[in-house]
Amino acid sequence: MNFPIFSKNGNILPIEEARVSLMSVEYAYGFGVYETIRVKNDKAVFLADHIERLESSANIINLEHKFSKEDIEKYVVDFIAQAKRGTFNLKILLVGGQTKEDAVLYIMGSNPLFVDKKLYQEGAKVITTKYERIYPQAKTLNMLSSYIAYKEAKEKDCYDALLVNREGNITEGTRTNFFAVKGNIIYSPFEKGILLGVMRKHVIDVAKQNGFMVEENNIPFASISEYDGAFLTSTSTKILPIKKIDDFEYPEIPSALKKLMAAFDAIINQ
Repeated sequence: MNFPIFSKNGNILPIEEARVSLMSVEYAYGFGVYETIRVKNDKAVFLADHIERLESSANIINLEHKFSKEDIEKYVVDFIAQAKRGTFNLKILLVGGQTKEDAVLYIMGSNPLFVDKKLYQEGAKVITTKYERIYPQAKTLNMLSSYIAYKEAKEKDCYDALLVNREGNITEGTRTNFFAVKGNIIYSPFEKGILLGVMRKHVIDVAKQNGFMVEENNIPFASISEYDGAFLTSTSTKILPIKKIDDFEYPEIPSALKKLMAAFDAIINQ
């Protein structure tokens, strides 16, 4: 499913006109931020949250631009109306410039990323890699190390790679947030060291509404066997249970996690 259009600064244009100059230092050096949004039935899911995080990411790396939140929302709504694709993934790409007037905001569509349904029943396999992102709370274009780690994960038939910091703690995935579960307690790595995922935020809200306790704590890789289970969250995955981390394998998906998955699916389907 190819998209014949894209949006540049709010203008809907043919995809053939989508070009980036080889002289763009900002693009070449990754001076930009982005968001990936799920569009379902021509509605952008959690759009306000994604725009808020785009703005926050830009502020963290001092990327100045002229686009208001209202502008971005309108550009997204206009693109969806023109695309007429129902369900797909939408990417917002904000690339900085020498001045805020030079910043460019692109919107484009892509095929939806559907997770193999059997992973929700069996759990996903992941690997670990030692890496810390320089601006963990900003969703920037500086993704080389994450790209390499994710590529290695796919070559090993794994869903994602978990990042482990210098203290030996799991922080997040290359494109997912990470949680561990023990009883009715859900453990998250400390927020200061991770990207605050939009889906993560809503999963935590649903967990608290359904009787779970949510605690921030270090989750050492060496201690993963002490938990009942673990899971990932992202725009594409929603809640995805983990079956195996490197050579360690959880015997089953804990019943508490299945309860949370069902509660969250009910909210999303509304």
